[in-house]
Amino acid sequence: MINIREDEKLSVLNHSCAHLLAQAVKHLYPEAKFWVGPVISEGFYYDMDLGDVTLKEEDLQKIEKEMKKISKDGKRIVRHELSREEALEKFHDDPYKIDLIENMPEDEVISCYTQGDFTDLCRGPHVETVKECKYFKLLKFSGSYYKGDANNKVLQRIYGVCFPSQEELDAYLNELEEMKQRDHRKIGKEQEIFMNHELVGAGMPLWLPNGALIRHQLENYIYEKEEKMGYQHVYTPCVGTVDLYKTSGHWDHYKEDMFPAMKVDDEEFVLRPMNCPHHMLVYKNKLHSYRDLPIRIGEFATDFRYEASGAVKGLERVRCMCQNDAHLFVTPEQIGDEFKKVVDLILSVYKDFGIKNYKFRLSLRDPEDKKKYFDDDEMWDKAENKLREVLNSLEIPYFEAIGEAAFYGPKLDVEVKPAVGPEVTLSTCQLDFLLPRRFDLSYIDSNGEKQVPVVIHRAIFGTFDRFTAFLIEETKGIYPLWLAPIEVNIIPVNLEYHEEYTRSLESWLREENIRVSADYRNEKLSYKMRESVVKKIPVTVIIGQKEVDSDTVSYRLFGSEETTTVSKDEFLNYLKNRIESRN
Repeated sequence: MINIREDEKLSVLNHSCAHLLAQAVKHLYPEAKFWVGPVISEGFYYDMDLGDVTLKEEDLQKIEKEMKKISKDGKRIVRHELSREEALEKFHDDPYKIDLIENMPEDEVISCYTQGDFTDLCRGPHVETVKECKYFKLLKFSGSYYKGDANNKVLQRIYGVCFPSQEELDAYLNELEEMKQRDHRKIGKEQEIFMNHELVGAGMPLWLPNGALIRHQLENYIYEKEEKMGYQHVYTPCVGTVDLYKTSGHWDHYKEDMFPAMKVDDEEFVLRPMNCPHHMLVYKNKLHSYRDLPIRIGEFATDFRYEASGAVKGLERVRCMCQNDAHLFVTPEQIGDEFKKVVDLILSVYKDFGIKNYKFRLSLRDPEDKKKYFDDDEMWDKAENKLREVLNSLEIPYFEAIGEAAFYGPKLDVEVKPAVGPEVTLSTCQLDFLLPRRFDLSYIDSNGEKQVPVVIHRAIFGTFDRFTAFLIEETKGIYPLWLAPIEVNIIPVNLEYHEEYTRSLESWLREENIRVSADYRNEKLSYKMRESVVKKIPVTVIIGQKEVDSDTVSYRLFGSEETTTVSKDEFLNYLKNRIESRN
């Protein structure tokens, strides 16, 4: 989906349409006062104080009608520059604009834009006339705290979008509708994958049984792959002392993204935001020879990071997450081979899940940002050049992004384009020369001398939370058989005659480790079949008299109208082959 804020022409058009919205609202609600109306990636919004008026759905249609009327009038949009005194006088009856003016830097040029009978404070730029704001749509409205502060008044926010043509607008609206249908929060609720509750807290999802089954299958899948590659898995605590994170450097460079410290006895603890400090200590637990390396330490680890309440979103952006994390301790000579193995693992996983639209980003530090990044130019130059060298030797196409590195080192991020919406970063692989030094890690080289290992941080799924959200939206909740919470649903045609056989089949399949359900409700077959489809269960079995008499199974695959009848053993073999192949 196009990011409107990043497209200069669309950005100007949408900001102009925000003013058109405000003008229409002012016509309909003369007492209205306006806060800000910025362009966002999805279009624009405007925050406004409508006094005692509370917007309803039908009000958007009235506002749209007035906007179209103003647009047809075709008034020019004219820019004026004002002194601070003139601006304060012009907007003297609007406390929101007064606040904006008073908080502007002394040397900033103050400007406003006039279109017909409406003038608004704004930096601009704008299109030439309101007639250019012809193809628009108001999308929704919501409440919004003034200045984002919950202690302030709730304003009303109207969202909209504008394009140069009706065709472009229609295409965008269709994509929005597709995003709505794929939204993992919607599907997650329908399929009982996860839930949130205010008593637990924002950004703290609860995985329900169906979601836990999906996550368990994902964990088994990646665990098997890592085991075959020689990973050693550990469990480490979800907390660490403040001193642990001062040693790692996270306290200085990542503190704002961590939960506050809590004092217990004479120690201060924090919920861990990542696992590398713990894994450094696991490595340091005993002496290592160069012959031991590479050492690959993996963990499915629960981490906690502070996300603003307005940023949390389902499983995609959370405050409590489980990372598919690992740290690889290598000699400098092993960096290339080990990095290649990580990239190969990423590509293998993407192939298994049918992920094809992705690109590699080499994330580098911003040399001017001494606060975000550890200040050691020599270390950074060494790490970034080494990573470029490795990527070039692997002939991996990539692009560079300044300011996207971790505070301790550069990284390779994989940006995936989903079916709808903006790109998401799933996998990451980071090169680290810093933390091994800060934790005084070492190994004995072939000459009997101490050397400092290099650490490769990597996460293939990223977090199970975000990967599950991505997977739900990619599949629309239609999972492959091995991943589905319920693999087989059995429906008896007539409970009086077919329940006993159904229960026997259900028990047998469960003993064979098939995730199975059976519908024993006294409802029509067509109703139960339709519900099985609504639940997107991969395989639906229908048991009638023919199946009871012949000791067979008749099944239908999701999305197909064709019914296949086979023996029970053939059916089981079919299921197991599909599950084991993860097809």
